[in-house]
Amino acid sequence: MAEASKEELAAYSKNRVLVDPYLDWSEGEGVPIYEDFGIDLLDIETAPWDRFGCKGAMAHLKGRGSYCSTFLFEIEPGQKTAPMRHLYEDTYYVLEGHGSTQVETHDGKTHSFEWGPQSMFALPFNAPHQMFNGSGTERVRIATTSNAPMVMNLYHSTDFVFDNDHWFKNREGGQGRFNGDGEMTPIRPGRVLWDTNFVPDLANFELKPWEARGAGSANMQFILADGIMGAHCSGMPVGTYKKGHSHGPGLHIFTVSGSGYTLLWYKGDKDFVRVNWRHGMLFAPPDKMFHQHFDTSQEPARYLAIGLGSKRYPVVYERRAGSENNRSDVSVKKGGRQIEYEDQDERIHPLYLRELKKTGVESEMGKFFDEEAILKDINSSVAE
Repeated sequence: MAEASKEELAAYSKNRVLVDPYLDWSEGEGVPIYEDFGIDLLDIETAPWDRFGCKGAMAHLKGRGSYCSTFLFEIEPGQKTAPMRHLYEDTYYVLEGHGSTQVETHDGKTHSFEWGPQSMFALPFNAPHQMFNGSGTERVRIATTSNAPMVMNLYHSTDFVFDNDHWFKNREGGQGRFNGDGEMTPIRPGRVLWDTNFVPDLANFELKPWEARGAGSANMQFILADGIMGAHCSGMPVGTYKKGHSHGPGLHIFTVSGSGYTLLWYKGDKDFVRVNWRHGMLFAPPDKMFHQHFDTSQEPARYLAIGLGSKRYPVVYERRAGSENNRSDVSVKKGGRQIEYEDQDERIHPLYLRELKKTGVESEMGKFFDEEAILKDINSSVAE
């Protein structure tokens, strides 16, 4: 069945058929809406967003699915957002600038913490909060990935979502959670969980080895504010790349450090979709679309992935099933979702070596591939 055109969708909406309350709300907020495979959040234009008392924009990634989206907030020097509370859960990632957040708990106490570039935090569900730019000369850009589409499409009442005074006391935690304190929980080899509200610096946070996902791969799972929005941070050493894999929709991926590219494809595709990334770039692999991340920079690369369903609260079946038997570190030949190096497309590694040559980085993948033979073939092709 062919996908409906924009004109057909507009007609459906006019006749109250196939209505999407979240998209209707988005279009009425008066800020730019960007849609693409990948979006540079440090480069896009923003506009005044009255609801939140700052400038902003929306990033509607093509792989976002039905549950999640990302808002970009820009707080001008010396300014602050409006006080806010809402019945969707969000996870904040600081792109640039320094500032602080104040959050109120049911007992009337105000908790405050400071953040800077590459900080990540989440707040207790529906707790009133406000963000402040701590600089008098530099802007703040901070992104929040949330399940706003799911919530608004469920209730289709903005008053209920943004003006609800119920306190979720069991979700608040103590002051230590706002200072970066947390609790470590091992899940299985390569999968470790850090339970907190705030990570001051993702670029230097200790990740745990997860070699099954690729050469020198490392990872940390997060439970943030006891929420249903899941997050994990993964790392790649210089001169390496991850193994290809697939999963469900909605995982929004932020580059934390390093630079490189990601290839995306569906089974049977002749060509790859390519997204180049560096700090500030956001993208989301679509549902069941294979993808593979490559570090081509002269520093280790890290990325942060945020989406609906945490290790504590999977919410959707795909998240629970993926944890039990359809894992991202198990070969597709064994029922998993991962493509091992020896099974990957033969074009992938030669392309990587050519990209490394542009950045002057030595490959560290020699133990997995006969790079001498591959380089010989590349040089022969160039000579011809």
